[in-house]
Amino acid sequence: MSVPQPTAEQRGEEILAVFGTAFGELLAADPAAFRVKFRKMASSAFAFYRGTASLFYADLEREQHGGPYLDDRTGRVWIHGDLHAENFGTYMDAQGRLIFNVNDFDEAYVGPFTWDLKRFAASMALIGYSKALSDEQITDLVRIYAAAYRERIHDLATGAKSDEVPPFTLDTAQGPLLDALRDARSLTRFGLLDSMTEIRDFERRFAAGGGSIELDAATRYKVLAAFDGYLETLPESSLTRPDSYRVKDVVGRRGIGIGSAGLPSYNILLEGNSDALENDVVIYLKQAQTPAVSRHITDPAIRGYFQHEGHRTVISQRALQAHADPWLGWTELDGAGQLVAEVSPYAVDLDWSDIDEIEEIASVVADLGRATATMHSAADDESGHSELVPFSTERAIDAAIAADEAGFGDLLVDFAHAYGARARSDHQIFVDLFRNGRIPGL
Repeated sequence: MSVPQPTAEQRGEEILAVFGTAFGELLAADPAAFRVKFRKMASSAFAFYRGTASLFYADLEREQHGGPYLDDRTGRVWIHGDLHAENFGTYMDAQGRLIFNVNDFDEAYVGPFTWDLKRFAASMALIGYSKALSDEQITDLVRIYAAAYRERIHDLATGAKSDEVPPFTLDTAQGPLLDALRDARSLTRFGLLDSMTEIRDFERRFAAGGGSIELDAATRYKVLAAFDGYLETLPESSLTRPDSYRVKDVVGRRGIGIGSAGLPSYNILLEGNSDALENDVVIYLKQAQTPAVSRHITDPAIRGYFQHEGHRTVISQRALQAHADPWLGWTELDGAGQLVAEVSPYAVDLDWSDIDEIEEIASVVADLGRATATMHSAADDESGHSELVPFSTERAIDAAIAADEAGFGDLLVDFAHAYGARARSDHQIFVDLFRNGRIPGL
């Protein structure tokens, strides 16, 4: 990626302009939440990168139109949208299996498959730099990711169906992936409920404090009406025991994470699959956000496919994730699309803090390359949404890479180093903007 570099002052203005578009409305509504978000982003270049997908895609659009390996099919596949090295972890699928895979689909959309790979590659350059790896070692890791992705895509394109490729489970995973799955298995629904609720008058209710906000009667009524709309979006198989959906309690929450600052959300306590108090279920209802990718994909057929951002998030996750959360659905509240899903007791994110030996890092990166390929191949003409992606994505991607095998790894390596350096520089510019009061609204 060879482009003229702006001055720090020019780049600062670019960053502020992107922030204004991406965050302006939410920031104006809740400046305090964004002060927390921005302090977290200030802590490291990687944290800054995590919180600035909007800047990443603005840069991609400015610096290239089209690009190698992209055509009318490979430029129109279901993508994760925020595929960095920390967006992987565990979940319990609809079949009761603990799976390690890609997670957090808030930014998912339809676009060029290489955008996911570039976002991941740059994140590995940042993680590698933070662990004092050499440029040569970072290059090797990105090539390992590219080769594992390419090999899995080829296998899927030439015979192996995605449901025949074993997912990363307690039986098939190794190293840090297996550690995460074992950690998830040690967690319990009772432990989650104990941390969020209490039993009063022989019934479970949300406990006060811990970020919970008690709702007034009017707000509670609106949330329960939105919950009724959500039930209509669930697959038939989810409705095996109607009493599972009996609402016991509702509280408000306020998102303050790097990705959810300022977004209003609610936790709803449900009966679960039996009358036993330890089987109660907590779901969250959260206003879905506009994905950063969508600002740079102009096809009206893609935008028009989705009712609202909650619908987009759920349809995208169901397309990209085999056997997704059975509680996953969408609804509307105050005219805004909402994402609804379980607050899972079995969610453990991949922890990079103790992955330091280069051989272990390489093994993990290869597995993440395979997981990325499997995700891309899942969402195509066989996913139930063939109107948007009416072809086999793995075959299209495999053919595109085959046209220039040698250049595929080079593309990701060059981008990783160039954008990793830019993100480190941008982080310092952002910190100076933030601490000197230059971000409007704060």
